[in-house]
Amino acid sequence: MYDILFLGGGLNYAGAVVAAKKGLKVALIERDMEHIGGTCLNNGCIPSKHLLNLAKVETQLKNEAFVRHKDRIKLDIAVAQKDTVVAKAHRAIEMQCSAAGVELIEGEGFITQPNTIEVGDKTYQGSHIVIGTGSTPFIPEGIFYDKEAIITSDEVLNLTDFPDNIAIYGSGAIGLEMASFFAACGVETTLIFRRDHISNKLHPTLLEALETLLENLGVTLMPNTTILEAQPHQKRAKITTNKDIYEFDKLLVATGRRPNTSCIKLGDIDVDRGIVTDDFFQTTLPNHWAIGDCNGKLLLAHAARAQVLNVVDRILGTKKRLNLTNIPKFIYSLPLQYAAIGMTKAGLEAQGVSYKEGYFPLSALALAQFDEAKRGGIVLYSDEEGFVIGAEILAPEAQELISTLSAALAGQMDAMSLLEAVFAHPTFSEGIERAARRLR
Repeated sequence: MYDILFLGGGLNYAGAVVAAKKGLKVALIERDMEHIGGTCLNNGCIPSKHLLNLAKVETQLKNEAFVRHKDRIKLDIAVAQKDTVVAKAHRAIEMQCSAAGVELIEGEGFITQPNTIEVGDKTYQGSHIVIGTGSTPFIPEGIFYDKEAIITSDEVLNLTDFPDNIAIYGSGAIGLEMASFFAACGVETTLIFRRDHISNKLHPTLLEALETLLENLGVTLMPNTTILEAQPHQKRAKITTNKDIYEFDKLLVATGRRPNTSCIKLGDIDVDRGIVTDDFFQTTLPNHWAIGDCNGKLLLAHAARAQVLNVVDRILGTKKRLNLTNIPKFIYSLPLQYAAIGMTKAGLEAQGVSYKEGYFPLSALALAQFDEAKRGGIVLYSDEEGFVIGAEILAPEAQELISTLSAALAGQMDAMSLLEAVFAHPTFSEGIERAARRLR
């Protein structure tokens, strides 16, 4: 009998390591040890950021101060570099687990009875089971996914040649990041989405700026468009929409992800959109927990890590609620990135909450004049008592800048307390201080 069985080797491994170091008997069950680390490491945020970092250089080299020839990223080399990084990370995770005393079990696991996981012809029992089986790309009805002409994020990060053109269906983080990547690399890129704008969640000023930046990069925006049918046709993708019929070399389907719940083989654990849990990530069966993408709450790697550590703490006796609203979210678009935390303008207005807004345009900073940052901005939100309750940022490295606001929210700081900090000059972080002053 194990103290904890962790099912799924994504960010679940972080909880397994912590629990084992605390002296608990722990096992981590992963279907494929060559996929340990989960979607983020293998076919998500780590590979995509490698490619996007290279593409960011492409955008910078367009500055007239450079003289360059017409070569672009050698995609086969970039993918090989990515594979090397991922393989090293696999080994590092396995060594970390081994050093902590985590038993690694390879195979597909199913929860068939309370406190019981079957892996092949073997059965394992644990006082607690933590499910972290992740998610898979969602393919809308009518789209024939052949993994060649019509692909998802699983395939796009392994392409070794650029297509002449690509359509991307969906304007979430994956869609916007991949549209940025291909357009920056000179690929004719069309972004197809069903709404009037790429998002209904971004601050209007930042949204307008981001759409303009994407168009300047070379992305063709196709709003109010639904793909009714997509089929491979002569090694290309033939797309029928509510407007017309189109053909592209590739169609990247980026319409979200679906929680993996097939491991649940007993009725005591409720499944809806994802595995149903309470605020402490416990399922409807006591001592059975679900963290990360599979519970459908917040499909982010750092959210999964925070959740599993919260669960381990609770098993060890510390009961503290994790505030998912205060987990940062970001989009690694080019040339600027978007990040948000806490309450945003869209959420505040939807809930009818009274708030103050402090907006600072990065164009007011001299540093922003050297690149596209002059179109960016920082927005802070506070409640009527002056406490910081959220932020949105469109800026270079916004995903790094947002950490300052993450700390502010965790520390329940008011705007006056935030202003006691001195921000280095010249940096884009100065915009946080300027936005905070506009909250007063």
